[in-house]
Amino acid sequence: MAKSVHNDVLDGALNIVKNNATLMTVCNAEPLTRAEAITTYALADVAVTGTDFTAADGDTNGRKLTVAAKSAVPIDVSGNATHVAIVDGTRLLYVTTCTAQQLTLGGTVDIPTWKFEIADPT
Repeated sequence: MAKSVHNDVLDGALNIVKNNATLMTVCNAEPLTRAEAITTYALADVAVTGTDFTAADGDTNGRKLTVAAKSAVPIDVSGNATHVAIVDGTRLLYVTTCTAQQLTLGGTVDIPTWKFEIADPT
């Protein structure tokens, strides 16, 4: 028996991030809450808006959201970057891993373009 989902359904989930995200943070551990993403584990942060996200067909199937690169993001706290988080005013919206790298207070970090996908049902 076949399964399917309309792209609008998948885009609805991706649009929660696209339409509400206000901040992207680089963290030294996986945050489980918004507070952890913006204070406890935050090493650097940069404002984001809906224009920083592009929805499209997934690389394999489904839909994806591509997050724009951010250059020369000021580092607020020294530490080993391991995760990137996206938050809005009240919620932790998305967390992913990043290439581990040591960040030093006063320097800057570049966050490359990245994406996440929601696959079609199988």
